[in-house]
Amino acid sequence: MNPADADGYAGAVPDAPAGPQLRPQSLLLAFFGDHVLEEGPLCVYSGSIIDVLGRVDVGEQAVRSTLTRMVNRGLLQRQRQGRRMYFGLTPHATQILQNGRTRVWHTSAVNDDWNGTWTLLGFSLPEAWQRQRHDLRSRLTWAGFGLLYSGLWIAPGDLDISEIVAELGIAAHVKIFHARADAATDIDVMIRDTWDLETIAARYTAFEKRWTTHVGDHSGDPLATHLRLVAEWLGTIRTDPRLPARHLPANWPARSAEEIFRRIADQTAEPARRVAAELLETAPLESA
Repeated sequence: MNPADADGYAGAVPDAPAGPQLRPQSLLLAFFGDHVLEEGPLCVYSGSIIDVLGRVDVGEQAVRSTLTRMVNRGLLQRQRQGRRMYFGLTPHATQILQNGRTRVWHTSAVNDDWNGTWTLLGFSLPEAWQRQRHDLRSRLTWAGFGLLYSGLWIAPGDLDISEIVAELGIAAHVKIFHARADAATDIDVMIRDTWDLETIAARYTAFEKRWTTHVGDHSGDPLATHLRLVAEWLGTIRTDPRLPARHLPANWPARSAEEIFRRIADQTAEPARRVAAELLETAPLESA
């Protein structure tokens, strides 16, 4: 990402602690999720998008190329008005962002209410279906699944993943079960063997370490801070399967990291909305 000063923020107090290099697409999705998703069927002028992402050090060329890729992937749709180009969410992207909003704002990172059930999914796809296999694994990971054995995935809880299977068109190649573990199964060992707990915990610890000193700091750009915060938190929880808290180490760091996230999110949300309202040029989104 290259610096891009959209509105005089060059040289300002840093808006967030040093963290992972966030992809422009992740920041764009966070932007649309924060400022477009619940505002109705709107599209946003490309110049406004460039200004916003300039505040988080994404250069104009990177924004334009990312917008083009997202159009090609069916995540955004273009809409021309005169000489200006606007971008709005497709139904597919809207569904993705609604799912992400639920995960970020309404689902705790700590699973204290597990009922003892597991969802198991086995699949065998034709060798040529590399794309479908990749998409299925990505969707399963986001849904909280881990690879128990070759071709057999498991997730805590009684999950309905029929929509994922239907969307990928692989129903004939998938078997889904809901079950409880036998008393002979050591669930703690199974969890350690199936998921990389050290890596998951390290992401939460790193997030908390980067952001904790930002609590109560109102000196930076709230729009940039909120955008980075949400994009990084989503990246942090993306590969967390929300394993049962009672089968995790007592000092599991998700709880304290989430507390930091929510405190800074509350601190920056309204100021970020005010800045965005002044900055964004929008138009009604026409049906595709």
